[in-house]
Amino acid sequence: MIEHIVLFKWKADADPNKIASVLTHLRGMPDKIPDIMDISCGENFTNRSQGFTHGLVVRFRDRKALDSYQSHPIHQEIVEEQIKPIMADIIALDYEF
Repeated sequence: MIEHIVLFKWKADADPNKIASVLTHLRGMPDKIPDIMDISCGENFTNRSQGFTHGLVVRFRDRKALDSYQSHPIHQEIVEEQIKPIMADIIALDYEF
């Protein structure tokens, strides 16, 4: 199994409605990308996040499924049209368990 974790830091002037739209689009991916086994995303509530305000966790059965997800047109559209325009920084971590 693969756990794919992404932390988002938004631009200071990012519209909260656009951030909410990103989360809505991310949560809708399992209906369109069959390789996703499980997904969760939400807003941080701890003061230890170093400015990263939102997180995403996606689970896949193997590395091939993760690779397929990364290049999937729906995922790429969300990244390019929803995330990148308001993103200040991002951290991604993938691990196998």
